[in-house]
Amino acid sequence: MQLGEGNGDEDIAQEDAWVVIDAFFAEKNLVEQQLESFNTFINTTIVKIVEADYNNIKVPSHLPEQMYTIKFSNLCLSKPMMTEPDGETEVLFPQTARLRNLTYSAPLYVDVNLSACDGENITILQTLTKHYIGKVPIMLGSSVCRLNMTDGTAVTYGECEFDRGGYFVINGRDHVIIGQERMNINNVYVSKKKEPNNYSYVAEVRSRGEFHNGPATTTMFVNMLSRSGAKKGKSGQCIASTLPYIRTAIPIVIVFRALGIVADKDIVKYICYDLSDTEMIELLGPSLDEAFVIQNQEVALDYIGKRGPTVPLTKEKRIKYAKDILQKEMLPHVGVEEYQETKKAYYFGYIIRRLLLCVLGRRPEDDIHRFGNKRLDLAGPLFEEVFRMLFRRLTRDIRSYVQKCVDKRKVIDLEFAIKAKTITAGLNYALATGNWGQASAAGNRAGVSQLLNRLTFASTLSHLRRLMSPKRREGKLVTEGQLHSSQWGMICPVETPHGQACGLVKNLALMAHITVGSDADPVVAFLREQGTESLEETLPAAISQATKIFVNGVWVGIHKNPVELVARLRVEMMQGIVNSETGVVKDFRFKELRIYTDHGRCRRPLFVVERQRLLIRKQDILRLKERCTLMTDCGQGISRLIFILYLINLLIYGFADIDLKELVKARLNPEAAGSTTYTHCEIHPSLILGVCASFIPFPNHNPSPYITHQSAIGKQAMGIYATNTQFNMHSTTYDLHYPQTPLVTTRATKLLNFEKLPAGVNAIVAISSHCGYNQSDSIIMNQSSIDRGLFRSSVFRAYRDEERNIGTLIKEEFGVPNRANTMGLRHRSYEKLDDDGLTPPGTRVCGGDTLIGKTSPISGRDVQGPLMRYTRRDHSTGLPGSESGTVDRVLLTTNASGLRLVKVRVRTQRIPQIGDKFSSRHGQKATIGMIYSQEDLPWTVEGITPEIIVNPHSMPSRMSVGQLLESLLGKVAAQSGRVRDATPFTGITVDSIKEALLVSGYQKLGEDRMYQGGTGRPLESMVFMGPTYYQRLKHMVDDKIHSRARGPVQILTRQPTEGRARSGGIRFGEMERDCLISHGAANMLKERLFELSDPYRVHICQSCGLLAIANPTNRSFGCKLCKNNINIFQVHTPYSFKLLVQELMAMCISPRLLLQ
Repeated sequence: MQLGEGNGDEDIAQEDAWVVIDAFFAEKNLVEQQLESFNTFINTTIVKIVEADYNNIKVPSHLPEQMYTIKFSNLCLSKPMMTEPDGETEVLFPQTARLRNLTYSAPLYVDVNLSACDGENITILQTLTKHYIGKVPIMLGSSVCRLNMTDGTAVTYGECEFDRGGYFVINGRDHVIIGQERMNINNVYVSKKKEPNNYSYVAEVRSRGEFHNGPATTTMFVNMLSRSGAKKGKSGQCIASTLPYIRTAIPIVIVFRALGIVADKDIVKYICYDLSDTEMIELLGPSLDEAFVIQNQEVALDYIGKRGPTVPLTKEKRIKYAKDILQKEMLPHVGVEEYQETKKAYYFGYIIRRLLLCVLGRRPEDDIHRFGNKRLDLAGPLFEEVFRMLFRRLTRDIRSYVQKCVDKRKVIDLEFAIKAKTITAGLNYALATGNWGQASAAGNRAGVSQLLNRLTFASTLSHLRRLMSPKRREGKLVTEGQLHSSQWGMICPVETPHGQACGLVKNLALMAHITVGSDADPVVAFLREQGTESLEETLPAAISQATKIFVNGVWVGIHKNPVELVARLRVEMMQGIVNSETGVVKDFRFKELRIYTDHGRCRRPLFVVERQRLLIRKQDILRLKERCTLMTDCGQGISRLIFILYLINLLIYGFADIDLKELVKARLNPEAAGSTTYTHCEIHPSLILGVCASFIPFPNHNPSPYITHQSAIGKQAMGIYATNTQFNMHSTTYDLHYPQTPLVTTRATKLLNFEKLPAGVNAIVAISSHCGYNQSDSIIMNQSSIDRGLFRSSVFRAYRDEERNIGTLIKEEFGVPNRANTMGLRHRSYEKLDDDGLTPPGTRVCGGDTLIGKTSPISGRDVQGPLMRYTRRDHSTGLPGSESGTVDRVLLTTNASGLRLVKVRVRTQRIPQIGDKFSSRHGQKATIGMIYSQEDLPWTVEGITPEIIVNPHSMPSRMSVGQLLESLLGKVAAQSGRVRDATPFTGITVDSIKEALLVSGYQKLGEDRMYQGGTGRPLESMVFMGPTYYQRLKHMVDDKIHSRARGPVQILTRQPTEGRARSGGIRFGEMERDCLISHGAANMLKERLFELSDPYRVHICQSCGLLAIANPTNRSFGCKLCKNNINIFQVHTPYSFKLLVQELMAMCISPRLLLQ
């Protein structure tokens, strides 16, 4: 039985769409795009880089006509391993790497052959089999990882049950690669320039060939001069192009003649195709006139060559230089081989035609912000970029070594030539620092690799799906950060940071997927089979009557019947002959068919519509519910769910204009429908949101700024960030003791496992102005609920230290410092250390206590005199002064060098107190303003006392209606005993919630009659109250509170230090100074800025006004400049002023102080 036939041949409902969505996430997890990208690099790209011909090393021998050649082959990447200092090799797991501060990496082996080539005779001189050339960091969950992150076996090795990988472990810390957004290459972009400008229209092409070895990208511009920019004596607007490594713009006709197209008529045909297009030919007239003096190829090449290198060359060398530029640097994606002039002439003519069509108004400007014109580089392409650079550096070092051996007539030993540290250190540096590309190079990017956010499970997921635009964040990039309509369903419209990175840092939508790329050769072969005429066989006149076919931006030919071609291509994709990731853009308005197989394209699944009905039927939904594999319908080797649906044409990736409800309306009432030619349908509108926004109930009832706000602060909520918290030794983590699953939830909450790793509590929230302590974003909290464990949490902080080698002979050692022979002891307690120098678990510690004792020996030459009694120096690690807690766990292990490594985790219990920050899921953040015991709070007839009281004035101006609906539905959920759905864009209405409340026995508006806690009298007004999911944020008053009387000062200025960590003072800035001036409080101003900061006294000579020399103890005063010993007076000034005077004097400026 075929799908869509029989008893199940009926339309699916909106609820059935969730069966497809559930099955999608069962097959493809949220970090799939990271894993697929890295797997492609490991399995395909890295092999092509190492075994590419351009990486073969050739060095001339000292013998005539002999050449040494070094080739690499048979690349092999093993599973992650580590080598102990004693030489023993062991299996490496991610948790071991985290605890021992190691890098989770795998060794890379390759066969290296050294041969001597003497004419046709090739002699193998040396062969290294499976030679180690470095280590590659391995992404957790990838095909090379030792753990399968999906079948639950990773739990036995200390991993979280819900962790799917997608990140790296570098030096014991989790690092994630952020997807980098860039413009699509090999595409033509035409834009109109605003006046005043030398050019009126500009066409730009960023070109890069496949598996390039040269510069990353070459850019070519074709510019039409504006009327104001046209040179004197010119009749109109000429068109010129810029070529790589050519200093000035070259007229387009000269470029054509350099490519071998000499006649004016032929040049016009390559651009216009049709000689009857008089408007376009008229625009080309000034350009043809400009190049009239150059009428053959050799003169044109010489014209280009003269504008190349600054060093004078002969005519032959100039022509050869111009030929090389045209062959290898101009439009390299079209081809860099010989005899590609025809293809390049056609493509160059196409660029000019695009420019002229825009000038004539026949084609609009290209929108560079359209998401289809963007590409996203994930771990695979980014690793390719760095590995290609490092492997080139490795081959350069090998070539240098072989050349030295040849020059010195030494025997070549490849084992000494290959430095494995080049690749290992280079990749580790890039991932550890986030600086991508060559150090101190123009293309170097910062922030590509970041420490994985482990605050909550939602923040971790969000971080793994983050994208970043490399645009500079200074200035006003309005259009770059704005939401574009083409991002619908691909990019979350609300999850982006506040401030200057707004719109530049983005997150993928839930079902968005990024292609990993595939080879374009099968597509080109298929096009040849289907009758596509190549450009070499085509006459320009035939192009205007046919459709141009582009593959990854390369013009491969023309076709007379594009509709049939696309239909046949779809069949090939369904049968698996052509990769299913292939993208097809039918732009028949301009007679173009663009096919893409490159990496970095963003896609999303949709239902297919034919004749106003979905192709997916009820029968298919039933099969999905039964988890039928459908292998019999699709052939072998196809993924179980999503690509099965894709291949049987039920679910495809693309854009949609309509959802299920509107599709039904369009079929029942065609006259009222927006279109009768719908091709695709949304699976569910809520899938446009990203990870963090998907947890918000009723977001469609809130203003967008507050959804954005919740997406940001939801990453700061305390909860359970993983199921392996007892094994982890991260720097700072937060655990909520009694987290709860939300009573009012969304469908995505279950899909993303947020129900099992929640970050909040269902609190009874009343909205009332009670006693005035909840004004302006303050809340009142119930002390009795806090005593029962409401929002109680723990903060875990890990402190680490390791033994280090100081020089070659001195080594640090853990132990208890002895006051009798140890110098440099801090002002802290060493009594809580055990005999091994470590604080035992369960010990109560506070600021000033030592956690890890460590000393190093001192040689006798380093100390003299009274310090001779000291034999050791203190290097202990203590708890900062503002911290306190209990030692929770102590880990003693060894690092990669075999030296001992200690990690001590301190646990601090945090009970909610005044000043702690909380938030609902609707961006309504607040701090505790007062805590009352239960008997002082109002209560209802049922005896329910609110746990949180929120000020009602926070609702009207912010219009967060979603929170009110959540409270209403939460009442229904609590009464009915089951979780309620609040997914956006569903059929839930306020009226339906009211009816459910009435059935449950409550007032339909959610209000309750309450009674005063102190007197028992009823409150005059009804109070809106119900369960609302609240989050405790990481911002707590214990981490912020700071005050100081006396304390440390800066050495240079003698002013108080800055910052809480350094016991610094509170900054009294210019605005605070202005306030005191406006109040006329002169003495307080003097006290604040002088007496409490850096008071100092200096002695000034009244005669010359310079600083005098004074010794008040001996009562000796004098001025060396004017030899004055009498008129010297003491003046009180800030020390920083005295410093300024002395610095000016050091610059030969003499500031003189006049005394009165």
